[in-house]
Formats: sequence, C-alpha cells, structure tokens
Amino acid sequence: MLSGFFIFNQKGEILISRLYRHDIKRSAADIFRIHVITSPDIRSPIVTLGPTTFYHTRHENLYLVAATRGNANAALVFEALYRVSELGTSYFGRFDEESVKNNFTLIYELMDEILDFGYPQNMDPDALKLYITTEEVKSDRAIKDSSSRITMQATGAISWRRPDIKYRKNEAFIDVIESVNLLMSTKGTVLRADVSGQIIMRAYLSGTPECKFGLNDRLLVEKEPGAGSGGVRQSSSGSNSANPPSGDTVEIADCKFHQCVRLGKFDSERTISFIPPDGEFDLMHYRTTENVNLPFRVQPVVTEASRSRIEYQIQVKANFSNKLYASNVTIRIPTPLNTASATIRVSVGRAKYVPAENCIVWKVQRFQGMSENNLVAEADLTSMTVQRRWSRPPISLDFHVLMFTSSGLLVRFLKVFEKSNYQSVKWVRYMTKAGSYQIRVS
Repeated sequence: MLSGFFIFNQKGEILISRLYRHDIKRSAADIFRIHVITSPDIRSPIVTLGPTTFYHTRHENLYLVAATRGNANAALVFEALYRVSELGTSYFGRFDEESVKNNFTLIYELMDEILDFGYPQNMDPDALKLYITTEEVKSDRAIKDSSSRITMQATGAISWRRPDIKYRKNEAFIDVIESVNLLMSTKGTVLRADVSGQIIMRAYLSGTPECKFGLNDRLLVEKEPGAGSGGVRQSSSGSNSANPPSGDTVEIADCKFHQCVRLGKFDSERTISFIPPDGEFDLMHYRTTENVNLPFRVQPVVTEASRSRIEYQIQVKANFSNKLYASNVTIRIPTPLNTASATIRVSVGRAKYVPAENCIVWKVQRFQGMSENNLVAEADLTSMTVQRRWSRPPISLDFHVLMFTSSGLLVRFLKVFEKSNYQSVKWVRYMTKAGSYQIRVS
C-alpha cells in the first residue's frame, strides 16, 4: 500500500512527512511540490512521476498526499486520505495549517497508529481517543462541542445521539418503503419477482428514549447459509385489512440494521430494540423473493394486422384492496421504430404516442385498487426499404401505492420508553413503488 504520507500547505512547505517503507526517500516530497503544487497544468488527483505514484486531495488550505510505488487500490487510498481529514476535524475542530502546526506531535502519533507499514488500520475518532491521550490544541469551535462528544467505550454514552435533545411535541414517524421488481414472460409466467425494502425512521423525541419495534405477530429467526446477515422468517397469524398477505409467512433475507439496534435483543426477544439517532435515519434494509404480492397484473395482446399496422389491446388490473389507490401510474408500451402515428383509446387517464421514446405513454394519476382498465391502440407504420423484424421490447410500469407492501411486512407496534415518561405520537406509513417492473410482449 502506501510508502509515504505528506501534508503540504498552499505554498508547498512540508508540514508533515512520514515514510512507512524504504522504497522511497524524503526527496519524493520535493518532486511532488515541484511538479504538482507549483504547476498549474496538473489537474488530476493521481499523478505518476517516475516510479512513484502520488494521490492527493485538498482540505482547507492543505494538500494531503499519499505516495506509493506499488499497484495500490486507488479507492482505498482516497478513502484513507478523506478519513485523515475527518480525523483531524474531529480532534482539532478545524483541520487547517494552523491546527497542523499546533498539533504536529499528536498528528505523528496518529499517523503511526492509523497506518501500519502503509496499510490503513482503525481510523474511527472515538476509538482512537481511548488510547491516544496526547492533549490536542483545539479551535474555539471544537471547545464548544467537546463536552457533548464522549465516546461510548469510555462512559457508556452513545456516539450517535446527544443527551440534551428537547422537543415540545414528541413524535416518531416510520416509513416502510419497498421497491418491487418483476420480469414476466409472454405466457404470463413470473420469471423474476423480488422486493427490496427499507424502514426509515424520523425520531423527534426528547432525552434518550428506548424504542422497541415489532414486525408482524411472531418472529422466527432463520439463519440461511450464504446470507450475509441471516434470514428472518416472520409468521403472520393476524390479518391486515389494507394489505392481506398472500401466504401464512413472510420470509425476509439479507437484513441490515442501523448501528443503534441491539442485535442481542433481536435474537433473544424477537423485537428490534434501539436508542434512535435524532432526526431521520435508515433503521433497516431487507430483501425478499418469496410470496411477493404483485400490485399490478398486465395482460398485453399485440397483433401485427399487416405490414403497415399493429394493434394493441392492453389490460391492466390492480391486485391491491379497493380501499387503496396507486398514484402517478405510468405505462410505457413499445412501438416499432418506423411508427408514423398512433390512434389510442383508454378507459381512464391519458395516453399519447411519444416518437422520441418509440412508445405509447399511458398515464393514470389515480388508479383504484381492484379495478381494471384497458388501452386499445393502432399504430400506423411507414414502409421500409429493408424489412427488419421488430424485437418487441417489454412493457414497463412505474407507480406508487400507499399503505401497501408487496412483501406483506407489517409494523405491529412501536413503543417509546423514556425516564420522564412523556407521551409520544407514533405514525406508520407504507409505500410500494416500482423498481424494474417489466412484462414481455409476444
């Protein structure tokens, strides 16, 4: 990895110079200053000068430079450089030339800790502050915030939430957002159907509340081989009037939680227990491929009546409850490249032929659940010198359905506990939107 690390000011003066390997000399810093800092023609963040490659970034009035003679991973090198700037900001409040000059002893100590023989190690500021105790010279801005930034390892406090948060009205909002992907064959067979979901929480709660979050009625943890975070099988014995599940179970895999979630309690109590960060954050990500509830069913009939005309009969049915509706539904129906014009009739919404996209675009602002709508169209084709077979691209859908989940996932409860015992208001919203939702045309 890295053979050396340097910090320059805008004038090209070396403020920090640390060599980790013997394949470069300190004169490499002079090469960088002469050919990069003083040269207005160099714009690339990666420059190879002779056998040495330099990676550099700018932060405030500093150049952060990494030098190597090997075939290093560029993304990892730049990640290390950005982490160094974040580490300096965390320690000194403002990472600039003045901070570097006032804290060069501490910076050298950090350089020896975060880079071992040129390989990046732990760069988390909270962890480093536990065993690097050299006193730093902070800026005025850092002094104001230092009292509230205490690490979890040292005091038991949490790093993602301040303890002095206060709200006049305590509220918690939960959004369950799912993207459903579908690929259906010309015969109506589902070739692929999966759901990628996320649970987003917006917590406007005073103090340091403890939240407990439950999904469906019972949780059965099933660790599947090959799954990175283990799978979760949820048994749903209750019913959901807005979104009835298609089967008895809801299988969820590839679960990823926010760092605030106590995974031990999730395994033992089958509930998600956590102290939420302030404001909006992603509580959970998941994926499912079993028992996917498809919000729309499309039955296309495309007939080549002649060489100059193609007839369309498209039937779209909403499979969710009639108490719900989908908004901003857009259906794109492909047409041949030599289409001259199209005559279109729809039962609801508006449709028109868009030559730039080579398709008929059918838009429905409000699509009622359990309803069925139709499109009938005729496309007139121009004659071609060389007849080419039409490849028939798939029909694609875009939509948003509120209070519906394709996976059947349900939020059964959200409880908030805080030592002051204040009353909180909880809101839950579901939304399913289209990912890649395509139906092939025969």
